[in-house]
Amino acid sequence: MRLSAIISFFILTSLESSAQNAYVKMGQQAFMDGNFKAAVKQLEKACMVDSTNANAYWMLGYSYYHSENYRKSIAAYTKVIFINPVDASAYYYRARAKGYLGKDTYLSPTEREKHLLGAIFDLTKAIAIDPNEHGKCYQTRGIAYREYGIFKLDARNPANYDKARGINSLKASITDLERVLTENPGRSDIYSLIEVSKEKLATATGHH
Repeated sequence: MRLSAIISFFILTSLESSAQNAYVKMGQQAFMDGNFKAAVKQLEKACMVDSTNANAYWMLGYSYYHSENYRKSIAAYTKVIFINPVDASAYYYRARAKGYLGKDTYLSPTEREKHLLGAIFDLTKAIAIDPNEHGKCYQTRGIAYREYGIFKLDARNPANYDKARGINSLKASITDLERVLTENPGRSDIYSLIEVSKEKLATATGHH
């Protein structure tokens, strides 16, 4: 579902609950205005009042994500998935948030690996749930595979270093991105992403 469709869906489905929960209404307004910090304040209250409102949690997760609070974004989308296990968009954005944490060099290598693998898992799940929206998921997963491949090939983390797994992950990255390019031959940005993954693979295998 595109964001515009999601928002219109929220408006329709939350009219009834908004009457019961003013925080949702105020949070939704801030969300639609792109004022994510204000949205977080209202939606946090909304979710305390009603912990079963998947729409409020979805908007909260998205607002946290755009406020660069990735841990809380993951927690909010985990709530959405608990309430609605077939929400592909929740898996997609949870993966995006995990991807950011996976690149955070301040975290321990073990924690980074958990987030990088979690992102790949969530994107695979999103593709399985909603094959129609797979384009952006394959693109994002292609980048996640590349990040994981680079991570596994980093000799500075001997405990996490795994050349074979790193190379396989870079190959998976290329496969995902080539799939996107096949469906959208005019996407020069995808072509550039493929070149980066191929370059990393050539360096790893010693084929320049």
